[in-house]
Amino acid sequence: MKERILEAFVEEAHENGLKFTMDDLAKRLAISKRTLYEHFSSKTLILETLIERTNDDMIRKTEQIVGNDQLTLLEKIKQSIRVIPQYYEFYDLRILDQMKKYYPEHWKKVHTDLNDWPQIRTLIQQGIRDGIIVNKNEALIMRLIIDSINLTLDQRFFLDNSVTVEDAIYSIVDILLFGLVEK
Repeated sequence: MKERILEAFVEEAHENGLKFTMDDLAKRLAISKRTLYEHFSSKTLILETLIERTNDDMIRKTEQIVGNDQLTLLEKIKQSIRVIPQYYEFYDLRILDQMKKYYPEHWKKVHTDLNDWPQIRTLIQQGIRDGIIVNKNEALIMRLIIDSINLTLDQRFFLDNSVTVEDAIYSIVDILLFGLVEK
């Protein structure tokens, strides 16, 4: 039931923004408000659970990639960069803007999580040391990666341009790692 509630929360947020009520959520789930409260004592607790689970899952997936000895360093970088956009259903600009307005402390946590990727930074540092990544300003490289990937949070762009998030992320990663010029 908890999983259903979390999924319904994301659906409700996409359709109606974060100003929905627990009544709205119970109606969406076709359950009583009492049943909803048996699993989560508040809407804020549901949001906190989603943020924590999402962040933990992103870290776990990235650590699996980084720890995979079968992958080359470039493959690890590529796959690690592709992890965050898998969560575009929850991390959407519209939801994040509302979170900033109505849940500023929660937004700060998400904002920090989306703008600090220590595992990718470590891979980039290793790539620079190994001569695989150009020896440019590391902070600038990280900012380019983070800002480029965070573009995937803008669902309207993808709808307006008939591109999937997955296609966009693969293109972004290829451009970041291999440039725009045909070889």
